[in-house]
Amino acid sequence: MTPQPDPQAGAAVKAADRAHVFHSWSAQELIDPLAVAGAEGSYFWDYEGKRYLDFTSGLVFTNIGYQHPKVVAAIQEQAATLTTFAPAFAVEARSEAARLIAERTPGDLDKIFFTNGGAEAIENATRMARLHTGRPKVLSAYRSYHGATSTAINMTGDPRRWPNDSGSAGVVRFWAPFLYRSPFHASTEQEECERALQHLADTIAFEGPATIAAVVLETIPGTAGIMVPPPGYLEGVRALCDQYDILFVLDEVMAGFGRTGAWFAADHTGVVPDLMTFAKGVNSGYVPLGGVAISGAVAETFARRPYPGGLTYSGHPLACAAAVATINVMEEEGIVGQAARIGETVLGPGLRELADRHPSIGEVRGTGVFWALELVRNRETREPLVPYNASGEANAPMAAFAAAAKARGLWPFVNMNRTHVVPPCNITEAEAKEGLAALDEALSVADEHTV
Repeated sequence: MTPQPDPQAGAAVKAADRAHVFHSWSAQELIDPLAVAGAEGSYFWDYEGKRYLDFTSGLVFTNIGYQHPKVVAAIQEQAATLTTFAPAFAVEARSEAARLIAERTPGDLDKIFFTNGGAEAIENATRMARLHTGRPKVLSAYRSYHGATSTAINMTGDPRRWPNDSGSAGVVRFWAPFLYRSPFHASTEQEECERALQHLADTIAFEGPATIAAVVLETIPGTAGIMVPPPGYLEGVRALCDQYDILFVLDEVMAGFGRTGAWFAADHTGVVPDLMTFAKGVNSGYVPLGGVAISGAVAETFARRPYPGGLTYSGHPLACAAAVATINVMEEEGIVGQAARIGETVLGPGLRELADRHPSIGEVRGTGVFWALELVRNRETREPLVPYNASGEANAPMAAFAAAAKARGLWPFVNMNRTHVVPPCNITEAEAKEGLAALDEALSVADEHTV
């Protein structure tokens, strides 16, 4: 893994990108994408030969790192055998991927509907819930992200929804628990849990339980801030859903497949949803794949009634072969347990030590290899380091922090006033400590903006 500088090739890649690639979530003339020459394990590098430790896992999907040889070989083998085939047929890679996923999902979530990614998984889970219940509404949290397709973006709670909000998608939002910035004036996790559940119960009551198909929650919200729910909250939501015959949908697109130190974040609580969405870590993003894990009761709805949904590439053989290899690698190499250990012994303690030294850190929260640092101007008032949805000059402190991290060979995940620490699940102890050291230096830049 020795990057070979080739600036001329990098310039050509950059020129073609600038001329023809339309990038997501961006004002096209205001961005300057890095040209990537290669990647391996927890690192990637540019055409200048500069190497970066990836504390983003791509977009939180390379759970086994880049270019794992066993998964690359599985994709090559599948391509040589059967590159693609229509979804209406039984194909070995598809069947095996579904079997391996169903073995690991909680409860009786034994049927797998494959999609191309997380947003389509949410789209179809919501459709299934509405058809199963015959009800139109879905409830989702304000601090959430569920994807960029029509229903998924309307269910999302962050500002990317605003320009896409149809106002007629049948979505009702509520406040989920977040003690550090509690909307319920709570001072303990128990208070936050009880008040958040009462708020949800009130929302259900005033919306009309008979109109609500599903409550949709990220088991641990990802992009919105990695807020681990307080003990008892998910169990309480499950009980409310059972009380009113509402389906409980857990979005595990980001939190699933080892990210939290368990196969699924729901495993930490024992809560079994009616539908569970997944993507990203299922095959480390090597080939696009997502899906919905479906309970027996919901599956029975479509036993003799056609499900009105499908995708041309549902269960694509290359993607499913990558999933089979990824899951097997995670088992063989003990990657889920490694994620738990790294979180408990390195990342958690290391990030809390950084908080002792840096006044810009308001809170450290997370589990496994799924952490967030809440950056603030003032620890006492908890004023965010930059305003909500800041851009341009208002976002300068976070931009300076990110630049400082990159200058030190660390690629950070930055969103609003937070930096998330979300490296591959199989990051080594030495690599994790290298990243923490780079964060330590970069946070000094954030400290300059505290009062």
